[in-house]
Amino acid sequence: MIRACDFKKGDVVLIGEDPHIIESIVVQTPAARGTSTLYKVRFRNVQTKRKVDEAFRGDDVLKEADFERREIQYLYKDASGCTFMDLTDYSQFTLIEEDLENELPYLTDGLEGIFSLVSGERVLGIELPPVVEMKVIETDPALKGASATSRNKPAKMATGLVVLVPEYLSVGEKIRVDTRTGLFVSRA
Repeated sequence: MIRACDFKKGDVVLIGEDPHIIESIVVQTPAARGTSTLYKVRFRNVQTKRKVDEAFRGDDVLKEADFERREIQYLYKDASGCTFMDLTDYSQFTLIEEDLENELPYLTDGLEGIFSLVSGERVLGIELPPVVEMKVIETDPALKGASATSRNKPAKMATGLVVLVPEYLSVGEKIRVDTRTGLFVSRA
C-alpha cells in the first residue's frame, strides 16, 4: 500500500483492478486550519490509455501494482513508434508515440538511464532519468557581457522541446534539462 503523500510521478498503482501510472501530481495546501492537504493526481490506465483525475488526502492509500523495473536504452523513432532495447537481455520493443506523450520531448538517440516498467511480459511505460543532456539547435544569438544572472530566452532542442535558458548560451551548446519540470539546470 502507498499513501497519497508518498506518490511520485511514474508510480504504478491499482484503481479498482486496473493498473494506472501516475502522470502528474498537484499538491494543494488549504489556508484554513483543520483542513488537510489535497493531492490532485492524473493517472493513465495502462490497458485502455484513458486518463483519470482523482483527488486524495495525504493519508489515503492505494495498492501498488506488481511490476518490475528494467534498465533500457532509447534507440530510435520511426513511423511505427519509438524503439527501445532492454539492457539485460538485449531484446527490443516498440512503444507508440501516444504512450510516450510526456516523455517524447526528452528522448534523444542513444539515451541511457531509462527504466521500463514491466508487468508480466507487458511494458507498462518508461521512467526517464531526472536530468538529460540536450543540444541547443535554435536560439537568439548570445549577448556579449551577459552574465549567469541575466534574463532568459527560449531555446529549441532537436526533439522540439523549448526551454528557457540564460542569454549567454548559443546554438550548438549542450545543456542539462530537468525531465520532471522541463526547466534548464546547467550547461553540460
